[in-house]
Amino acid sequence: MIKRALISVYDKTGIAEFAEMLTAKGIKIVSSGGTYKFLKDKSIDVIEVNEVTGFDEIMDGRVKTLHPSIHAGILARRNNQSDMNILKDKNITAIDIVVVNLYPFFEKYAADISFDEKLEFIDIGGPTMLRAAQKKFIDVIVNTNSDYYPEVSKHISETGDIDIKIRRSLAGKVFNLMRAYDGAVSNFLLEGDFPEYFAPVYKKKNTLRYGENPHQKAAFYTSLISKGSLNNCIQLQGKELSYNNLRDMDIAWKVVCEFEETACCALKHNTPCGSAIAETLFDAYIKTFEGDPVSIFGGIVAVNRPLDGKTAEEMKKTFLEVILAPSFSKDALEVFRKKKNLRLIQCDAPSAESREFLTVDGGLLVQDTDLKAPEKMEVVTETKPDESQISDMLFGEIVCKYVKSNAIVIVKGKQVLGVGSGQVNRIWAAEQALERAADKTTDKRADGAVLISDAFMPFPDVARAADKFGIKAILQPGGSVKDEDSVKACNEAGISMVFTGTRHFKH
Repeated sequence: MIKRALISVYDKTGIAEFAEMLTAKGIKIVSSGGTYKFLKDKSIDVIEVNEVTGFDEIMDGRVKTLHPSIHAGILARRNNQSDMNILKDKNITAIDIVVVNLYPFFEKYAADISFDEKLEFIDIGGPTMLRAAQKKFIDVIVNTNSDYYPEVSKHISETGDIDIKIRRSLAGKVFNLMRAYDGAVSNFLLEGDFPEYFAPVYKKKNTLRYGENPHQKAAFYTSLISKGSLNNCIQLQGKELSYNNLRDMDIAWKVVCEFEETACCALKHNTPCGSAIAETLFDAYIKTFEGDPVSIFGGIVAVNRPLDGKTAEEMKKTFLEVILAPSFSKDALEVFRKKKNLRLIQCDAPSAESREFLTVDGGLLVQDTDLKAPEKMEVVTETKPDESQISDMLFGEIVCKYVKSNAIVIVKGKQVLGVGSGQVNRIWAAEQALERAADKTTDKRADGAVLISDAFMPFPDVARAADKFGIKAILQPGGSVKDEDSVKACNEAGISMVFTGTRHFKH
């Protein structure tokens, strides 16, 4: 039989109603500090914790529930006569419900406050009570989330108790929370390190209809300790986002966030199929579309400027799944209003994640996010690139960074003309990109364009293929033992080649 509850909550949402239900069932409530005062102000009968412990709160309330009279009441095994005799001898009453939520460390993790201030939001008493209660879930109902108050209230009101399966589920949810909470504190103190034990801190935002394919279950989790773009975006209209939508949105938004200039990126199957920068958003979108008018169909488009009505009218002509922008004008929203399935995503936070994760069977790979700029711009050929070519190289390298390896990107006038991605050898990726770029011209060439490679060229074949299509400049990391072969081929063709010293594999 439930006789006594301990309530100590930072977030008071719903607690008055829950406490009223308990008192209506004849259950005594023990509380402390702000929670005690809050319940008293609501005219709810409550016992102050120092009446139970015989010990006043000290150290500004830091020490109040850390006492044997509290923890023995939680941890006593009801089916163990010795434990129950000890409670009787010590005049301790068993605690049957523990309702505790924690100091908001998740919210304070990235807040603009000092290190010492953040330390003060690391909860001690709350986790201690929760750990005791969750271990003893057979005897103690434990709850740390106001979302669960209605379910607990319903069962206690109707039956006076809670089924063991629900007790176990509540305890499991508390252990799940504590793992994330401790992980956040760990990451805070070990910031920048690769710790011995990896503790990601994410909370489920929603269950998705399915994963990459309809037979795969999926959910979307957002970080509790970073201000990443997708955990702060707002969906303004359209169908529910899918697993594939979210993956594509991530890459498209990261591409445009890399540019200070007005930029647009079209993405399909997790690969940029078009991208451009221009003076106006309208022109940036037109250049992006013309870069690959076939692949953009059914794709994702991201822009890094407020989306205006004129650009929206142009976008409306093509079937798109998702459009991301920092904001949408009233005219743009009106243009898209009739396309009810089109997902409009307002995303005004820059890409912020400093680490990337990838699961392998039985493990997890963790690495720094690839944010590195070129180490150098070393011209290694007799022919030198002009300023416009260098500008195209630097633009193209950013896009190339988000293309699956082996990756080749063809650029002219800060417009992506061709992309070769995910090939098992570099010449196939180059031929793919060059042919796509050449298809847009009547003479099937890409005269004056530049070629960007995500990694070094181990053979001169890419340079020779580039020459056939009219490429005039090549950017690559360099570092192959056969670099001189590619340099020689470029010199023979009058192509300039620049080494950056920075590889950008994306497997």
